[in-house]
Amino acid sequence: MQGQTILVQNGAKSKPLDKNVTLPNGIRVEYRTQSLLLTNGSRVPLKDGDMLSLNGEFIRKTVEVSPAPAPVVALIAAPVAAPAVAVAAAPAAFTYRPAAPVNGKLKGVVELGASGFNMFIIRIDTKRNWKLEKSEFGNSLVMENMATDEDIRNGLKTYISKMLDFGVAGRDIHFVVSSGASMADVTRRIVNSLEALKFKVNTVTPEREGVLGLQAAMPKGFTDKAFVVDMGSGNTKISWMDGSQPRTNSTYGAKYYEKGIDDAAVAADVKTKAGQVPAGVSKTCFIIGGVPYELAKAVRQGQEPYTTLLGPDSYPQLSGAKIKSGLNIYQAVASATGCSQFVFGYDTNFTIGYLLSLP
Repeated sequence: MQGQTILVQNGAKSKPLDKNVTLPNGIRVEYRTQSLLLTNGSRVPLKDGDMLSLNGEFIRKTVEVSPAPAPVVALIAAPVAAPAVAVAAAPAAFTYRPAAPVNGKLKGVVELGASGFNMFIIRIDTKRNWKLEKSEFGNSLVMENMATDEDIRNGLKTYISKMLDFGVAGRDIHFVVSSGASMADVTRRIVNSLEALKFKVNTVTPEREGVLGLQAAMPKGFTDKAFVVDMGSGNTKISWMDGSQPRTNSTYGAKYYEKGIDDAAVAADVKTKAGQVPAGVSKTCFIIGGVPYELAKAVRQGQEPYTTLLGPDSYPQLSGAKIKSGLNIYQAVASATGCSQFVFGYDTNFTIGYLLSLP
């Protein structure tokens, strides 16, 4: 706040705010009233010199107090005469960058998931270093029994064509049915369509899916100090390395609400499964899946490959039954493990782990 004007500052550049803005944590900055509207409905007037970060950290201008000035630094959560609202400060950035493949080979995979078909193309070298070259995510009406066999064949042929055009050899195109999708009655139709096109389809169990997700999402050098959560629509896999052996526990997925299952029952089961993660690897979690992606996207800064998530109570601006259920799972994992750093990787998926497992 400078004088009677709210300025937006980006590095050395600044310009007057000329429209209302809602921050990722749900707090609204109103340029006409020069105030902040909190998520609980209370309002905080801005004063000359006040500063506010994109992630919601509020810094009051230095207040003159005799005999010496004392800075007053507070979160928006605690304005004078206003109810407390928890607002998380920006989490520390996760700056890890994986080694790039050298003279790598292209491999492609289509995931037949509980919420649709997804495609991934990676380049992988002889040292198992890999890089995601292309990805596409698509919703599908297959799992709701609203797609015809022709719809399925056409969708799959489109993905196959895109991979061939990108340079993936036909023998290096793979299809994997997620454990969540394998529970659907219509999965056999999809498999039949692919087999009619002379493609082999690989179906994975929740345990196998957890191991593959661990292999893809766990960066090199973190196997002895982190664990992995793959929050799918049909189930959630919690995985870690026990010495040289991978361990996986499976629990409810983010679409449990469709089955009328109580939030408390889900939280209890998640806590039981997550509570088995050893203390030595419980402080950092690499988390993947649809709901974690939405949480990461809400606070992403630029195009960084990893985003550290806010706490599970810090997303009041996100709505929807699937988000709510995912946050319930996230909260239960955090509570059971005491994990203080949840890191989302944009370029990881359990089907990439499948490609990494191939000779």
